[in-house]
Amino acid sequence: MTDLTALESRSGGAGLPADTSTPAVAVDTRRRLQLVLAGLWLLDSVLQLQPFMFTKSFAWMTLGPAADEGGPGWVTGPMHWLVNTVWQHPVSANAAFALIQLALGIGIAYRPTLRPALAASIAWSLGVWWLGEGFGGLFAGSANPLSGGPGAVIFYALIAVLLWPTGSGSASATTAPYQAAAKIGARAARIVWVAVWGLLAVLALLPQNRDPGAAQDAINDSNAGAPSGLVWLDNRVADLVAGKGLTVAIVLAVLFALVAVSVLLPWRRAVVAGLVLAFTLAAVIWVFGQGFGMPFQGMATDPNSAPLLALLAAVYWPRRAPIPAEVPA
Repeated sequence: MTDLTALESRSGGAGLPADTSTPAVAVDTRRRLQLVLAGLWLLDSVLQLQPFMFTKSFAWMTLGPAADEGGPGWVTGPMHWLVNTVWQHPVSANAAFALIQLALGIGIAYRPTLRPALAASIAWSLGVWWLGEGFGGLFAGSANPLSGGPGAVIFYALIAVLLWPTGSGSASATTAPYQAAAKIGARAARIVWVAVWGLLAVLALLPQNRDPGAAQDAINDSNAGAPSGLVWLDNRVADLVAGKGLTVAIVLAVLFALVAVSVLLPWRRAVVAGLVLAFTLAAVIWVFGQGFGMPFQGMATDPNSAPLLALLAAVYWPRRAPIPAEVPA
């Protein structure tokens, strides 16, 4: 009798209002985040269908610069092989790239194929991070958080791991403080967060990113082909930071570090403040350092790293109610 009453109370039966406090909303939140990830893959597939991508120029103007940045031979050798392959077969290679990303987006969005699609997205992301982005310039010493370092695609893989389905009966899913911890646990999730934002802080202080003109150059390089209003705004900001590359690097490093340690604090408001700062930094970087992913010339392959950093922050947003163990995420 008690079980029946509880069931009716939760479902709204027998004239009783539904239990709106049920933590099933948290499951919906996890699924929505997975769908956002799917949407980003679909966006990438659409960008890959731009006419420029089917020309030989895609190989030497988009893939080539990353391969020519330098680094160990085991990094650049396979990259040059990919550049040559795509240059020789631009239509078939690019069609394959677009279809793979389309399949990943649809697979993540379709619940029955969620797990294999997430696994495939991790493998594809790691491959592209190496062969297409040269590990984001990490081994070449050229990674700049303003322009997308350490590479946007690695965040696809990381978020796929954090949003891996928990299944039913998962103990960690019932106690996780945020979605990122539902599968791998709170301790591992915090380590991931500190590692990501700590790495960004370190990259901000690389020698070339401390150069007096580094910040100004990053902003100017991001608005190629942009609408006049955005170019005007970027130019004003570029003028403000002209010759102040070291100051910008230090400020960014400090802010990244504050975001990194925020999840280690025991106060929910402090964690939320760190996440709000993460969203703000992602927005500022996306506008002024990455030019919204530079889609204006028809050459962008993805929206760059800032939207992925924002999605990562959303995965860490603290929740008040745990996921019920009997409901799969």
